[in-house]
Amino acid sequence: MDKELNQHKWQAFVLDEIFDIRATQSSIDKKNLVNLAGTIPYITRSDKNNGIDMFIGEQPNYKKDEGNVLTIGLDTQTIFYQPIPFYTGQNIQVIRHSRMNRYNASFLIVAIKILLQKFNWGGNGATLTRLKRSKVFLPITDQHEIDWEFMEDYMRRKETLLLKPAVEQLCKRLINKEISGGGKLLSSQWKPFSFTDVFTEIQRGKRLKKADHTEGSIPYVSSTALNNGVDGFIGNEGCVRKFEDCITIANSGSVGSVFFHQYEFVASDHVTQLKRKGLDKYAYLFMVPIINRLSEKYSFNREINDERIKREKILLPVNKEGDIDFAFMSSFMQEVEADILKTTLNVFKDRLNANENQMGGGKMEGIYTL
Repeated sequence: MDKELNQHKWQAFVLDEIFDIRATQSSIDKKNLVNLAGTIPYITRSDKNNGIDMFIGEQPNYKKDEGNVLTIGLDTQTIFYQPIPFYTGQNIQVIRHSRMNRYNASFLIVAIKILLQKFNWGGNGATLTRLKRSKVFLPITDQHEIDWEFMEDYMRRKETLLLKPAVEQLCKRLINKEISGGGKLLSSQWKPFSFTDVFTEIQRGKRLKKADHTEGSIPYVSSTALNNGVDGFIGNEGCVRKFEDCITIANSGSVGSVFFHQYEFVASDHVTQLKRKGLDKYAYLFMVPIINRLSEKYSFNREINDERIKREKILLPVNKEGDIDFAFMSSFMQEVEADILKTTLNVFKDRLNANENQMGGGKMEGIYTL
């Protein structure tokens, strides 16, 4: 605990006496979902991506939960802040309070995670009743009330410390892009090409049984559609196939999932490496969503085997000579990256300015102004 937290007064509170805790309103089994294309978060007990398993459309037979709450998966001990309305999978609990916001919610998450550690799969298993009876230690005012302002200000300061270096890095990257050139790109003609024309190396990874994995720090890329295809980290050196600076496509499992890897990794036999020597990351990134459309054609029961992938064709931009226009692809993605950086920078700047104003500082200038 840092000095500021240690100097503040704390007190134990029974969760059910200060929060509204209940099961979520939707609780939809994944197999019952409809309208799978949309922008509404579907929250599960996953410990990744803020608990978001996917984004879906309206579910006519279910009611959404309101945002500005904490969601908890008791058996997985996962807890996240949900700022907007959402649907959930099964066994998700919701914690509400009228004074909650994204800053003090971040503080609460850490405090509640500490009490969740006492739950286990033995005789002290996690239940909604036990959660409600549990006590959480929180900072208090001189009147022995929860100090919501302290929690919010503390997390604003922590966010500011994280955002300032990030803003500086974004500014530097954007400045470098402006110096190196830019401008709007011209349109390009498109033509179909077989995979063997596009890539100089097409090679499947090598089978490595889970029981043979050793502890290490090398990314292990398999057929998962999450985390850029990384299914864990291993230390195996022998009897494995390593790749880097390439695209992988899942042959089975999440068939058609495509990711770019600039780092060295071990590939399972469920993915195939697609590589062209001399190609930069931007051209690779341009092709990722195009190749990913193969997932519409294949399924778990129809895998992308070695022969099928060599027969596949993809549409790519071409130059005046009719050759693949890798330069256009690279420039296009650099423009996309610049747009994303500017949008991200503006969001970060707005948050920093809001934090500075809330804490009595002035508006940021200098390097933060483009």
